[in-house]
Amino acid sequence: MLLKEKLSNWLLKEQDNAIRFLQETVQEASTTGNEAGVQNLIAKKLHDMGLEVDMWHPDGEELARHPYFCASRTNFVSSPNVVGIWRGKGNGRSLVLNGHIDVVPEGDLNQWDDHPYSGKIIDGKLFGRGSTDMKGGNLSLLLAIQALKETGTTLDGDLFFHSVIEEESGGAGTLAAVLRGYTADAAIIPEPTNMKIFPTQQGSMWFKLTIKGKAAHGGTRYEGVSAIEKTALVLEAVKALETKRNKRITDPLYSDIPIPVPINVGRISGGNWPSSVPDTVQLEGRIGVAPDETLEEVKRELEDYLSNIQDEWLLEHPVSVEWFGAQWLPGSIDTDHPLMNTLIKNYEQVKKERPIIEASPWGTDGGLLSQAGNTPSIVFGPGVTAVAHYPNEYIEISKIIEAAEIIALTIYDWCGGSN
Repeated sequence: MLLKEKLSNWLLKEQDNAIRFLQETVQEASTTGNEAGVQNLIAKKLHDMGLEVDMWHPDGEELARHPYFCASRTNFVSSPNVVGIWRGKGNGRSLVLNGHIDVVPEGDLNQWDDHPYSGKIIDGKLFGRGSTDMKGGNLSLLLAIQALKETGTTLDGDLFFHSVIEEESGGAGTLAAVLRGYTADAAIIPEPTNMKIFPTQQGSMWFKLTIKGKAAHGGTRYEGVSAIEKTALVLEAVKALETKRNKRITDPLYSDIPIPVPINVGRISGGNWPSSVPDTVQLEGRIGVAPDETLEEVKRELEDYLSNIQDEWLLEHPVSVEWFGAQWLPGSIDTDHPLMNTLIKNYEQVKKERPIIEASPWGTDGGLLSQAGNTPSIVFGPGVTAVAHYPNEYIEISKIIEAAEIIALTIYDWCGGSN
């Protein structure tokens, strides 16, 4: 019997058990600082599958010394990382399967049709925060490994399964895995791509802009300078810079993405009294980083652009730029990389169609794996971006199974082995 047929039969037989496990993981509200419960489930699952399991709490002091560290905390005592290791015979290529276990907060409960951590199944979809981003993708990885093991497969190269914390706030979990030595010749990350293949991922950074004005009484506002009015000029400049930056991008992988590396202002605060001219406004936002850019280059470009807004007041009182909070490194793998070719071949074998290949519209831990771990990464997974971080988040069960079969075949081809 061909390996594909063996895997298909096993996945069909195991599907109900697998979805019950996904329900258990979704029912664990693994927001930042609350990942221990779900990681214990993952560690037990890996152990039961016969993998070597390493579960540890990242060292915040060690991470803080690394130039790519970015997190809102340095104490990870309640947030363990988990890695499962399947040792090969030593004569094949190694592979990382990387998935984050942390989820964003559930938001306004009134916007959910059911409890946000219900794991409820309706019409072939499993609902709950984290189902698509990205516990469903993680299940695809686990199923791929388990299917290979239980159909009698041996591997030549080593396989590492990462279940990491902190992706949603900058990637400290993946950085900790890299520093612990869990790198490989290449990696697959099953973020919610809707089964598209992303060889390229943009990076991003958060910024804070402070615009200064001059306070005065509202009755004599002409004696002051409104920071709110000056903010309008700053927003125009941000928009112009976004246009300038995106005109430089000619990579065909971005052809269907309207704005490849957006600049988004997501928060504004300013003024303190209706009858006073506001003397301070703060904007907080996020700037995209193209795969061929460094974080420092992008920082300098934004800072230089905003310091040269052609307005007498702003030239004398330049916008203050602060970089804070989360950041994601950009990453890319050659479109003709051997892992790309292998993944495409197996996608076509399972799906009977050509995959869509394009650039990721958001950051992932692929940049960290590529740049800090020298592990070129592909992002490919079963979830749907359009429901990630939204109320009523869900994932289609059939896509999880399809992705698992594609990834299992890709592991076998990439690492080498026998069945």
